[in-house]
Amino acid sequence: MKEINLNSSKTELKNIIVRNDWMHEEDQIISIETPGAGNMNVVLRIISQKGSFILKQSRNYVNKYPQIPAPIDRIDIEAQFYKLIHTSSCSHYLPRLLGYDRTNKIIFLEDLGRSSDYQLLYQNNFNLSQKEYVATLSFLHQLHNTPFSESKSSQFPKNLALRQLNHEHLFVYPYSEKNNIDLNEIKPGLQRLAQKMRQDTLLKKAAIQLGKQYLSEGTSLLHGDYYPGSWLKTKSGFHVIDPEFCFFGPKEYDLGVLRAHLKMAEQPISYLNDFWKHYPASEVNFSLVDQFEGMELIRRIIGLAQLPLSLSLQKRETLLQEGKRLLMVS
Repeated sequence: MKEINLNSSKTELKNIIVRNDWMHEEDQIISIETPGAGNMNVVLRIISQKGSFILKQSRNYVNKYPQIPAPIDRIDIEAQFYKLIHTSSCSHYLPRLLGYDRTNKIIFLEDLGRSSDYQLLYQNNFNLSQKEYVATLSFLHQLHNTPFSESKSSQFPKNLALRQLNHEHLFVYPYSEKNNIDLNEIKPGLQRLAQKMRQDTLLKKAAIQLGKQYLSEGTSLLHGDYYPGSWLKTKSGFHVIDPEFCFFGPKEYDLGVLRAHLKMAEQPISYLNDFWKHYPASEVNFSLVDQFEGMELIRRIIGLAQLPLSLSLQKRETLLQEGKRLLMVS
């Protein structure tokens, strides 16, 4: 497979783009940019004479952590997600899929413009506006409640290989005493807190049980990685990207993850109190939402996928205890 990276010549890159009919031979590439961190995949902004667009490519490893293998077909599943929702009410929150190269594992996306994700929320004194907060829930509600025919939902990929990789980091790795991450480098004293969590046999059993729910099938289409790093702040408003973890499963997963990040980002308490006003609950298992929320709090604080949190050690300990309480809800 032809790998695209910033060291590729413009000529090599253009050849792939032209072969896919995404650009005419006479057009010129002016510049190539990296629009974001690209945790899972390689992502490039191509600026040409006639405009700009985004290329995203999956490889057989995690882009941010090359030592971690990852299923290369995740980009195929992301492409199918865009195709499936392109006529739904939530589609305006996402970039348009403009093309798809199965051979090179590349998708060709609308460029939403120079923007930033919402990870600034984890810094002090930065809050979602009311409009942005409502949009985070509006997108999820529309996505989860988009009606799909039984044939479309049953034929959609299970995304099991990527979910199994994620499962390890959600439900196993944070509780393992064999992992080698030095949490004290992130926050002095955090290693001690993690050890206490890892010695809790009942907590570890609860995590394993919840993991079975994550790997189960459901009737709602999920984003699968719904946190501020998957949200874009653009001139045209709030947008959502990176649905490669998508699958038909329990809607409670997306909801619990969102609630956990509102807490870790210390957003106004009214946002959590008003949560269900902006996501009209229909057949929601609130206990399951709580459990997924607790899982996400724990794994983001003592797991591998760390966030740029500005929280004190005391606040992290409080959130870990809150996570434990929620995860162990029976």
